[in-house]
Amino acid sequence: MNILHHGAVNGVTGSCHELVINSKTSVLIDCGLFQGEDAKDDLSIEFDIAHITALIVTHCHIVHVGRIPYLLMAGFKGPIFTSVASASLLPLVIEDALKMGVSRDIKIINACLSLLNKQIIAVNFNTWFELPCKGEHSARARLQRAVHILGSAYVEINIGTPPTKLIIIIEWFFLVI
Repeated sequence: MNILHHGAVNGVTGSCHELVINSKTSVLIDCGLFQGEDAKDDLSIEFDIAHITALIVTHCHIVHVGRIPYLLMAGFKGPIFTSVASASLLPLVIEDALKMGVSRDIKIINACLSLLNKQIIAVNFNTWFELPCKGEHSARARLQRAVHILGSAYVEINIGTPPTKLIIIIEWFFLVI
Protein backbone atom coordinates (compact mmCIF):
# COMPACT_ATOMS: atom_id res chain seq x y z
CA MET A 1 0.00 0.00 0.00
CA ASN A 2 1.26 3.44 -0.96
CA ILE A 3 -0.07 6.94 -1.60
CA LEU A 4 1.09 8.83 -4.69
CA HIS A 5 0.36 12.53 -5.08
CA HIS A 6 -0.48 13.82 -8.56
CA GLY A 7 -1.28 17.32 -7.31
CA ALA A 8 -1.81 19.36 -4.14
CA VAL A 9 1.62 18.48 -2.83
CA ASN A 10 2.32 21.94 -1.40
CA GLY A 11 -1.29 23.16 -1.27
CA VAL A 12 -4.80 22.15 -2.33
CA THR A 13 -4.76 23.17 -5.98
CA GLY A 14 -4.80 20.16 -8.29
CA SER A 15 -5.84 17.76 -5.52
CA CYS A 16 -5.32 14.25 -6.90
CA HIS A 17 -4.09 11.40 -4.75
CA GLU A 18 -3.64 7.77 -5.73
CA LEU A 19 -4.01 5.06 -3.12
CA VAL A 20 -2.13 2.02 -4.42
CA ILE A 21 -3.93 -1.00 -2.95
CA ASN A 22 -1.84 -3.63 -4.75
CA SER A 23 0.15 -3.96 -7.98
CA LYS A 24 -3.06 -4.20 -10.05
CA THR A 25 -5.37 -1.79 -8.22
CA SER A 26 -5.30 1.88 -7.32
CA VAL A 27 -8.04 4.29 -6.31
CA LEU A 28 -7.92 8.03 -6.98
CA ILE A 29 -9.12 10.43 -4.34
CA ASP A 30 -10.09 13.62 -6.22
CA CYS A 31 -8.88 14.74 -9.63
CA GLY A 32 -8.64 18.51 -9.41
CA LEU A 33 -7.62 21.42 -11.55
CA PHE A 34 -4.39 23.33 -10.96
CA GLN A 35 -4.93 27.06 -10.38
CA GLY A 36 -2.92 30.18 -9.58
CA GLU A 37 0.86 29.67 -9.52
CA ASP A 38 0.31 25.92 -10.02
CA ALA A 39 -1.79 26.37 -13.21
CA LYS A 40 -0.76 24.29 -16.20
CA ASP A 41 -1.45 24.76 -19.90
CA ASP A 42 -1.47 21.00 -20.47
CA LEU A 43 -4.28 19.47 -18.40
CA SER A 44 -3.85 15.94 -19.71
CA ILE A 45 -3.53 13.13 -17.21
CA GLU A 46 0.21 12.56 -16.93
CA PHE A 47 0.10 9.35 -14.89
CA ASP A 48 -0.82 5.77 -15.84
CA ILE A 49 -4.52 5.09 -15.26
CA ALA A 50 -4.54 1.43 -16.39
CA HIS A 51 -4.67 0.13 -12.81
CA ILE A 52 -7.02 2.83 -11.42
CA THR A 53 -10.33 1.11 -10.73
CA ALA A 54 -12.29 3.92 -9.04
CA LEU A 55 -12.38 7.62 -8.25
CA ILE A 56 -13.63 8.97 -4.94
CA VAL A 57 -14.63 12.64 -4.98
CA THR A 58 -14.46 14.39 -1.61
CA HIS A 59 -16.29 17.54 -2.70
CA CYS A 60 -17.09 19.74 -5.69
CA HIS A 61 -14.51 22.50 -5.60
CA ILE A 62 -12.89 22.84 -9.02
CA VAL A 63 -9.43 22.24 -7.51
CA HIS A 64 -10.75 18.79 -6.52
CA VAL A 65 -12.78 17.83 -9.61
CA GLY A 66 -11.61 19.98 -12.54
CA ARG A 67 -9.47 17.33 -14.26
CA ILE A 68 -12.24 14.71 -14.29
CA PRO A 69 -13.09 15.44 -17.98
CA TYR A 70 -9.43 14.79 -18.85
CA LEU A 71 -9.49 11.57 -16.81
CA LEU A 72 -12.55 10.45 -18.80
CA MET A 73 -10.86 11.43 -22.09
CA ALA A 74 -7.81 9.39 -21.04
CA GLY A 75 -10.09 6.33 -20.91
CA PHE A 76 -11.10 6.03 -17.26
CA LYS A 77 -14.26 3.90 -17.12
CA GLY A 78 -14.49 3.08 -13.40
CA PRO A 79 -17.08 4.23 -10.90
CA ILE A 80 -16.95 7.74 -9.46
CA PHE A 81 -18.06 7.50 -5.84
CA THR A 82 -19.20 10.66 -4.06
CA SER A 83 -21.78 11.85 -1.55
CA VAL A 84 -25.40 12.29 -2.60
CA ALA A 85 -25.14 16.09 -2.55
CA SER A 86 -21.83 16.08 -4.47
CA ALA A 87 -23.33 13.68 -7.04
CA SER A 88 -25.97 16.33 -7.75
CA LEU A 89 -23.45 19.17 -7.90
CA LEU A 90 -20.69 17.45 -9.87
CA PRO A 91 -22.31 17.56 -13.36
CA LEU A 92 -23.15 21.26 -12.87
CA VAL A 93 -19.60 22.13 -11.80
CA ILE A 94 -18.05 20.12 -14.64
CA GLU A 95 -20.42 21.62 -17.22
CA ASP A 96 -19.52 25.12 -16.06
CA ALA A 97 -15.80 24.31 -16.08
CA LEU A 98 -16.01 22.89 -19.60
CA LYS A 99 -17.81 25.99 -20.87
CA MET A 100 -15.33 28.33 -19.20
CA GLY A 101 -12.08 26.58 -20.02
CA VAL A 102 -12.46 23.95 -22.72
CA SER A 103 -15.23 24.50 -25.24
CA ARG A 104 -18.68 25.95 -25.71
CA ASP A 105 -19.43 23.19 -28.24
CA ILE A 106 -22.56 21.58 -26.80
CA LYS A 107 -21.75 18.21 -28.43
CA ILE A 108 -18.40 18.01 -26.60
CA ILE A 109 -19.96 19.13 -23.32
CA ASN A 110 -22.87 16.69 -23.59
CA ALA A 111 -20.54 13.79 -24.47
CA CYS A 112 -18.45 14.46 -21.38
CA LEU A 113 -21.50 14.88 -19.14
CA SER A 114 -23.03 11.68 -20.52
CA LEU A 115 -19.92 9.70 -19.55
CA LEU A 116 -19.75 11.40 -16.17
CA ASN A 117 -23.41 10.71 -15.35
CA LYS A 118 -23.01 7.02 -16.24
CA GLN A 119 -20.08 6.65 -13.85
CA ILE A 120 -21.26 8.65 -10.81
CA ILE A 121 -22.40 6.57 -7.86
CA ALA A 122 -24.04 8.57 -5.08
CA VAL A 123 -23.19 7.19 -1.64
CA ASN A 124 -24.87 8.00 1.65
CA PHE A 125 -22.60 9.14 4.46
CA ASN A 126 -21.44 6.44 6.88
CA THR A 127 -22.34 3.64 4.44
CA TRP A 128 -19.66 1.13 3.46
CA PHE A 129 -19.22 0.36 -0.25
CA GLU A 130 -16.89 -2.08 -1.99
CA LEU A 131 -14.08 -0.71 -4.11
CA PRO A 132 -13.35 -2.66 -7.30
CA CYS A 133 -10.09 -4.56 -6.74
CA LYS A 134 -7.99 -6.80 -8.96
CA GLY A 135 -5.54 -9.31 -7.53
CA GLU A 136 -4.90 -9.75 -3.83
CA HIS A 137 -6.71 -7.72 -1.17
CA SER A 138 -10.22 -6.41 -1.00
CA ALA A 139 -11.10 -2.87 -0.06
CA ARG A 140 -14.13 -0.99 1.10
CA ALA A 141 -14.71 2.65 1.82
CA ARG A 142 -17.18 5.00 3.39
CA LEU A 143 -17.66 8.73 3.29
CA GLN A 144 -17.94 10.64 6.52
CA ARG A 145 -19.46 14.12 6.69
CA ALA A 146 -16.85 16.90 6.64
CA VAL A 147 -17.56 20.46 7.66
CA HIS A 148 -16.46 22.28 4.52
CA ILE A 149 -19.08 22.72 1.76
CA LEU A 150 -22.36 21.02 0.86
CA GLY A 151 -21.70 17.30 0.38
CA SER A 152 -18.07 17.40 1.47
CA ALA A 153 -16.62 14.26 2.97
CA TYR A 154 -13.53 12.65 4.28
CA VAL A 155 -12.82 9.07 3.25
CA GLU A 156 -12.31 6.02 5.41
CA ILE A 157 -10.86 2.97 3.62
CA ASN A 158 -10.33 -0.55 4.94
CA ILE A 159 -7.94 -2.75 2.95
CA GLY A 160 -7.55 -6.51 3.36
CA THR A 161 -8.38 -8.92 6.18
CA PRO A 162 -7.77 -8.06 8.94
CA PRO A 163 -8.28 -4.57 7.58
CA THR A 164 -5.65 -1.88 7.44
CA LYS A 165 -7.60 1.29 8.09
CA LEU A 166 -6.83 4.62 6.42
CA ILE A 167 -8.62 7.85 7.07
CA ILE A 168 -8.03 10.34 4.29
CA ILE A 169 -8.88 13.95 4.92
CA ILE A 170 -8.36 16.25 1.98
CA GLU A 171 -7.76 19.98 2.58
CA TRP A 172 -6.02 19.45 5.89
CA PHE A 173 -3.78 16.37 6.11
CA PHE A 174 -3.48 12.62 5.60
CA LEU A 175 -3.71 10.43 8.67
CA VAL A 176 -2.81 6.75 8.43
CA ILE A 177 -3.96 4.51 11.28
